[in-house]
Amino acid sequence: MYTASTRSITVTVNPSYLEEESTPTDNEFRWSYHVRIENHGEGTVKLVSRYWRITDAIGRVKEVRGPGVVGEQPVLQPGHAFEYQSWTPLETPSGIMVGTYQMQEKGSGELFDVTIPAFSLDSPYQPIRLN
Repeated sequence: MYTASTRSITVTVNPSYLEEESTPTDNEFRWSYHVRIENHGEGTVKLVSRYWRITDAIGRVKEVRGPGVVGEQPVLQPGHAFEYQSWTPLETPSGIMVGTYQMQEKGSGELFDVTIPAFSLDSPYQPIRLN
């Protein structure tokens, strides 16, 4: 699991390789990732948008931006959490993802970014290299 905290918002990500949905012989590798967003602050916040930077094993970068997550813009009251699961494909057997959520404080309307921790996408098909 990978965890990062920004302004009392904690994001935890747990990725897993989807063997049954991947076709390594066709360079199709898929991962699911489970995200938990916790509000440890004193105010209510809304997740407005997301930004992902996905880099495969040979350095190709894909950026994803959009409103909310999985079709929702969850509102998190103090002490509450929101969880969701999504997935990503790659053409290589490994990669890395990192990003941010744009949050909005309900009282003031202030927008701020919350770090999504960088996390590794590793499959059993990634060649092992000794340093």
